[in-house]
Amino acid sequence: MKTKFLLLCGAILFTHLELMAWGQKGHDIVSEIATRHLKCKVHKNIRKTLNGYSILYWSNWLDNASHTEAYAYTKTWHYKNIDAGETYENAQLESKGDIVGAIKMQIETLSNKTISQEQKATALKMLVHLMGDLHQPMHMGRRADRGGNQYTLTYFNRKANLHGIWDTAILEDGHKWSHTEWADEIDHANKKMVKEICQGTIDDWARETHALAKRIYSETSQQENLSYDYVAKWTPVIENQLLKGGLRLAYILNKLF
Repeated sequence: MKTKFLLLCGAILFTHLELMAWGQKGHDIVSEIATRHLKCKVHKNIRKTLNGYSILYWSNWLDNASHTEAYAYTKTWHYKNIDAGETYENAQLESKGDIVGAIKMQIETLSNKTISQEQKATALKMLVHLMGDLHQPMHMGRRADRGGNQYTLTYFNRKANLHGIWDTAILEDGHKWSHTEWADEIDHANKKMVKEICQGTIDDWARETHALAKRIYSETSQQENLSYDYVAKWTPVIENQLLKGGLRLAYILNKLF
């Protein structure tokens, strides 16, 4: 009975984690950085839209909501799978939508001045989370291995998968910081850098993340025991992705609010 219980818990945990990007802390970092770049008026308008709460408060909401009956339709919105033989442009589309389409949809909704307060708040909460997901490379990973969930490997002598490692493991093993400490340390781009990072479209940013995902697949061995060298190599990349996610989210929100 104990073994069955542990297996059941593991299955539940795996199902939940496969939708997550960056884990809770990663999403909090993106939202924290974005908040620091919001215009004062925009910050106030967002607080009003969210009934006094911040985007940080809601940064992880969609991961949980997607597992409820009311928001089950959003399960495929967290990613865009592109197999090795496909390109960004010709990749097989999810029938219920993907992350790129979902982000565009929330932006379109928030641009509509006739929507209700409730619709506006929901779209905003979704956008905040999805912009974090867009910058986690495995959310632009391969369909064949479910975005790295079935790309098994060994990490510090433990069985793991590529998606889970990029969700939380490298981030937590790279620095034992709070989300505010992370923001303090990596949010130091000058105006020119911010402008360069925020150039382009949602599709441009998604292509950029997909290109990084392809590189990660090619440089991650399933035969080796990944450990300190792997963490040291990829932690700066994760830092850059979190920064981009935060700055680009702020850029979008400053335009919408």
